[in-house]
Formats: sequence, C-alpha cells, structure tokens
Amino acid sequence: MVGKSSVADGTNMPQQIGERIFWNLFNCQFVAGFAVGGEVMAMLKEFQTVTNVEGPLVFIDRVEAAGYNELVEVILPNGERRKGQVLETSKGIAVVQVFGSTTGLDTHATKVRFLGETIRLSVSDEMLGRVFNGLGEPRDKGPSIIAKEKMDIIGSAINPVSREKPQEFIQTGISTIDGLNTLVRGQKLPIFSGAGLPHNDLAVQIARQAKVLNQSESFAVVFAAVGITHEEANFFIKDFERTGALEKSVLFLNLADDPSVERIITPRMALTTAEYLAYENGMHVLVIITDMTNYCEALREIAGARKEVPGRRGYPGYMYTDLASIYERAGVIKGKKGTVTQLGILSMPSDDITHPIPDLTGYITEGQIVVGRDLHRKGIFPPVEVLPSLSRLMNLGIGNGKTREDHRGVADQLYAAYAEGRDLRNLSAVVGEEALSELDKKFLKFAGEFEGRFVRQGKNENRSIEQTLDIGWELLATIPEAELKRVKVDYIQKYGKKFRK
Repeated sequence: MVGKSSVADGTNMPQQIGERIFWNLFNCQFVAGFAVGGEVMAMLKEFQTVTNVEGPLVFIDRVEAAGYNELVEVILPNGERRKGQVLETSKGIAVVQVFGSTTGLDTHATKVRFLGETIRLSVSDEMLGRVFNGLGEPRDKGPSIIAKEKMDIIGSAINPVSREKPQEFIQTGISTIDGLNTLVRGQKLPIFSGAGLPHNDLAVQIARQAKVLNQSESFAVVFAAVGITHEEANFFIKDFERTGALEKSVLFLNLADDPSVERIITPRMALTTAEYLAYENGMHVLVIITDMTNYCEALREIAGARKEVPGRRGYPGYMYTDLASIYERAGVIKGKKGTVTQLGILSMPSDDITHPIPDLTGYITEGQIVVGRDLHRKGIFPPVEVLPSLSRLMNLGIGNGKTREDHRGVADQLYAAYAEGRDLRNLSAVVGEEALSELDKKFLKFAGEFEGRFVRQGKNENRSIEQTLDIGWELLATIPEAELKRVKVDYIQKYGKKFRK
C-alpha cells in the first residue's frame, strides 16, 4: 500500500515497480494503489470536498464508492489527523462522524481519506488486566497490544439455530440477584437504576465477586464505562486494583469529556473483546456496561446533527434496533466452550421506567434488576427492589445440581411473603398497626426483616448461594408453617425446621 506521504503530499513519488497514483480533478481526490498485471488491487481515496461541519459530523460531496461504517482519516490543514467513520452515503454525499473534536476543521483545506476498511480491534489474551480508553487505546501507560487477531467491532450475527439455552448459574454474591432474580450464563440482564443511586458500587461488586460454580473453564469480566466522570473512572480503576479483580478483567473507560461519538464505539469494543475471549479462548465472560443512558443520549445527539425525524421523546426511531445489535451479542453457541453474559446498567431519567431507554431495553433483554430510591433513602445497600425485578431465565439455572433443590420454592415464598408485608405496610399507614391481626403483624414484621437482613448486605460481603437460601429460611421461620404454601413440605422438614425456635 502506498505510504501516507505519497498520497497526502505528493512529494515522495513511488519507487516501487507497478505502483501508481491517479489524480481526479473533477472530484478533487487522490487515488492511490498497487497495480498488478495492469489492475489496481488496493485503493485509497482522498477527498477535499468537505461542504459542511455540524457537531461531530462532516459532510463530503462528490464521493464515490464509500461503504457504510468505513473507517476514514480526517487530515486538518495543520497536518493533524483524526479518525472517523462513515455513517451514511447517498447520491454522492458521505456523512462522516469524527472521533474527536471537529474544532479547526476548514471546509476548504481539510482532506478526508477513505481507508477501505471498517473499525477493527486488535485483540489478544494479554488484554486481561489492562485499562483502555473508549476507542480501545491503552489508558494505563502500558504497551500497545500485540494483536493475535484483528476483529470487526460490529461483530457477526449469531444464527438462532446455533444458540443453546442458557442454563448455568452465575453467582454474583448478591442475595437479591442470586436468590430471587438469578443471573444465568449467556443471559442479558439489565439493571434499571436512577440518578444518584449507587449502581456503580453495585457494578464493581458484581465484577469483583461474579463466578461460575463447578466449572473448569476460566472466568473473565469485561467492564465498559460509557460517559463517566474522571472521579468515577478513578473509582473503578482503584477498586479493581485494590481488590485484585483487575487480573481477570478488561476495562474500557469512555469519559464524559470525550467526544460523544466515542460512546457509540465503547460498548462494541468491549463486546468484541468478550467474544474473542469467549469463543477463541474458551472463557466464560461477563460484560458489564454502565451507563447505557449515556450511550442512548449520544445516539440522540448524532441523530439530531443528521436532522433525522425524531421518534419517542426525541430519540431516533432506530434506537430499538441499535440497542438490539448490542444486547443480542450475548449468548451460548453450540460447539463453543466459552459464553458471553451481559449486565447492562442504565439510569432511568426521572426514575421513569416507561421512558424509551428502559422500555426498549426491557423488550430486548431477559428481565431486569430494579434499583429503588426508597430503599436507598433507608440506607439499604444494595437497594434492589425485589417486586418489580425479574429474571426470565431463572428457572433454567437453578435447582438440584445447579444451586439447591429448594431454591425455586424459597424464592417464590419469599416473594409472596414480602409482597404481602408491603401491602400491609401501606394499609397500616392508613388504619394503624393496632387494627391488624396477629398474622398480619407477622407479615408486616417479615417485610422489615427481609429488607434489613436479606436485601441489605455489605459492599464487600460475598454470599454463597447456600448462605442466601439459609437466610431466606431464617426469615420464613418467623411465619407460621401453615402459611408456607409455596414451598414443599419435604423441604420445610429438611431445611426450614432447624431455624424454627
């Protein structure tokens, strides 16, 4: 391929036999390539027809044969180079999103070089224990990754026929997740949070504690932070380093002051790394992405710059498809040892679960973990609201040989008793606790103890599934045995009797 100076400056004329440079006056473009047997094999096109710059977008006129998602290099008049990506081509006009600031871009003197390839990430198992920025460049002052393979960050669609059912339990050490909304290997399970809630603390705790039980394959965490502050970035790095979790993790950190278009790239960088570790190295990979709301805001910003007709609340109409292209990269594939599990975290604007971001996410994913503000106000960590939370694949990953035979019954009974206690809490606020029956008072007390003992746990407390279920039985022991209608009598005799006083 021709050197950059040959194309950009025209000062270093080619010496290699068969190499040619063409100049197209009409399009104001350089075309460079190798000629083998009279045929140009590789082409680089450079245009100087920038017509408009709007935010992160650059519009180029009279463009030929540009491809969707093609990587470009924007060369400023002062020689500075910035990377970009083709968003759209139509009627000879190409729209390029620039990864970086568009400040100083001169529409007359700026050159745009089309590189003829999509964005690829250099991947290797040496990425474990490393910290990268949102574009996959080292952020920890370590050496660049020596690529074992270069992978397209868009990834390949998984044939539904090749998918296997997720059915193996992942222990997070969080009782409200492990016990009542179980995460299964290969599942995509989002966490719905809100502004100011401790979802970052919950994310690092899961990343630190998560593991697959009774498996010989190694386990890794790929952590992608999208649109976070410098303070949050330092928090993530220090926590991972302090606890030693960094050794089995790969971190991608996109900061709030980075260009918003980079937020579109960061989750895909993380998932590409996860797919390599899972499908090429046979590892079980948990991908944690926070905060998907920042990702969707970047989508809206770019859609606004392109003057697209907005959809719900100003978000683009294709946001569902775009989110699906991220979430659907999780799964278990037949014939592959490794798996990719996703835990996407998003902060619901105004705590509104009907907002397009959580709404569309809920359609695509297999349940949700809801972080509640009321529990947070009570000082309970992690403030997971059990009642609106759900894991649709829970039944596939629990039971005898996976967790414990009594798991399903205990979960159902805890859920029912807590729901009853919450209803009675609202009733007692109106009529007073004195108006309740003795049985009602026991359910009311159960609700308080459930939040205080089962939901509440320390930020460094890593509970095994046995500990979680035993705490559940301890709480159920405060309710008359006759009211335990959702758990088998055999299990009450085997597990529950020892906690009754």
